[in-house]
Amino acid sequence: MNKTTKKTISVRLRRIEGQVRGIARMVDEDRYCVDVLTQISAVCAALHRIEQEILRDHISCCVAGAFKHGNVREQQEKISELVTVLSKITK
Repeated sequence: MNKTTKKTISVRLRRIEGQVRGIARMVDEDRYCVDVLTQISAVCAALHRIEQEILRDHISCCVAGAFKHGNVREQQEKISELVTVLSKITK
């Protein structure tokens, strides 16, 4: 993962961590269900954005590198990895 992406992801994950702690407090305080669900939705959306950014970084660095170097075995491995991960994240 490139340094800029890694830094951005780390900052976002710390923010999400705070949001999750906030949701736990909301549950402990018996807050209105719709408010809790709204916060959960926000966390899910933030995680999805991180997922997309990491995937973009992986394709532009790791996958592109495999194709740039011309190693057919490595290319096939990267394609297989992408198919597997995309099938998991698009469910």
